[in-house]
Amino acid sequence: MPMLRPLLLSLVAAFGMAGAVKAQSPAPSTTPVVDCPKSMPAETRCYAGKDQNGAYYWIVIPKAWNGSLVVHAHGGPSLKKPALDRPTEDLERFVVTVQEGFAWAGSSYRHAGFGVRDAAADTDNLRQIFWNEFGKPRHTLLHGQSWGGNVAAKTAELYGKDASGKPTYDGVILTSGVLAGGSQAYDFRADLRAVYQFYCQNLPGRDEAPYPLWEGLDLNTRMKRDDIVERINACTGAELPPARRTPQQQRILTNILNVIHIPERTFVSHMEWATQTFRDLVVRQLKGQNPFSNTGVVYKGSDDDAALNKGVERFAATPEGYRALVYDADLTGKLTVPTLTMHAQDDPTAFVEFEAAFHDTVAKAGALPMLVQTFTDEHEHSKEATPEYAALFRGMLAWLEKGEKPTVTSLAATCEIAKATYGEACHFDPTFLPKPLSTRVYSRVKPAL
Repeated sequence: MPMLRPLLLSLVAAFGMAGAVKAQSPAPSTTPVVDCPKSMPAETRCYAGKDQNGAYYWIVIPKAWNGSLVVHAHGGPSLKKPALDRPTEDLERFVVTVQEGFAWAGSSYRHAGFGVRDAAADTDNLRQIFWNEFGKPRHTLLHGQSWGGNVAAKTAELYGKDASGKPTYDGVILTSGVLAGGSQAYDFRADLRAVYQFYCQNLPGRDEAPYPLWEGLDLNTRMKRDDIVERINACTGAELPPARRTPQQQRILTNILNVIHIPERTFVSHMEWATQTFRDLVVRQLKGQNPFSNTGVVYKGSDDDAALNKGVERFAATPEGYRALVYDADLTGKLTVPTLTMHAQDDPTAFVEFEAAFHDTVAKAGALPMLVQTFTDEHEHSKEATPEYAALFRGMLAWLEKGEKPTVTSLAATCEIAKATYGEACHFDPTFLPKPLSTRVYSRVKPAL
């Protein structure tokens, strides 16, 4: 296996990076230099490897490197086994980062499924790999997308300072983030699981052995995604054009969507989360303990709320399960470096109201001066308009290097400048503020911490 040192030394010299290259780590277990995806700028250099915990990673450095690094935390969590090409999905989606001149590093994480702290450890381990092999960048930023927003925020909390108390990260950017913390972010999916079963009675079916709904799926079932979607579709017609649904299917689907406050376009994906991902979360991550409760929740919005509330399955979280989820995935709000967020107002997957919960957590920790939240009038989750991301990264550098704390208005102006490069419209809305999470998700009693 070729050693990296000659390549790294020549790379550092080529980019004129300040600071000496640190002692070399052992060579990665895979070929260190790899072909870049075709979407990367010309003469970009790409490296790929596998760390000591089994997480695959990619490091990408453009020819016109600005000397700063973005460590990226991807969303999910994916239930697929980690693979070498997993980080490239987000690399290509957010190629704007490299186009803006940043080096980029992304990890697959060490295992499939849930585990915010494990993913945070893998994310920071990649930061250390980059520092060891390429020297300390001018600035090191964290970017978390979707569930990766939770991961990135947790990474900053756990690994934001070194042993001497100096910051390891200079800034954090969280886009479409699951920022309500695990103890709040998944309550609506627990409600969805219960309400779906009340109407459909097919997960499990009437002729199948029962299992607790908070478990998502039975531990021993061999059902795959297509099997689950087939049952969902049989009951609700969710995958059919509306004109092909039976009146009963349409009635059930409308009731579920109205009660749970989710859009039709992401109903099936939320159900996948409430089945397959819940099973991974509960069975593997939480060792079989239940973190969810719908005891006392009064569901509203159906054509017969009384029947729904009388017949829906109820469950209560165990203190062990709830505390374990809080420990793994909740946030303290104790920001220590500048933090920017961006969220679409009509995000159909990670509700914009998660930002209100994050704001309250940060305010309680007394760290609001470190937070700037921005909102756009878009309707997507996985990727918003490209110049908006450029504006976030440019705004963060101005905050760090010039002390110019951005505002939604200033970022909107920066986006208009970036529009000339990326050719997409900007959608920042300086007037928008999200409503409290309790207006979107039913409140409930939970175990004491």
